[in-house]
Amino acid sequence: MKVTKDMVVNDCIRLYPKTIGIFTQFHIDSCCGGAVSIEDAAKRDNAPLEALLKALNEAA
Repeated sequence: MKVTKDMVVNDCIRLYPKTIGIFTQFHIDSCCGGAVSIEDAAKRDNAPLEALLKALNEAA
């Protein structure tokens, strides 16, 4: 796995630009709310963490 739950949302997008669409699909705020870990963003935005990580890694 390239993308982990501890990675910061903005760092993930910077490293893997194709993931921005995945964050949008899962309703993760990657603009103003992108300075937190993927795990924290998933909790905040009520996204299923395992499904999100799977989709992010497929995109990355």
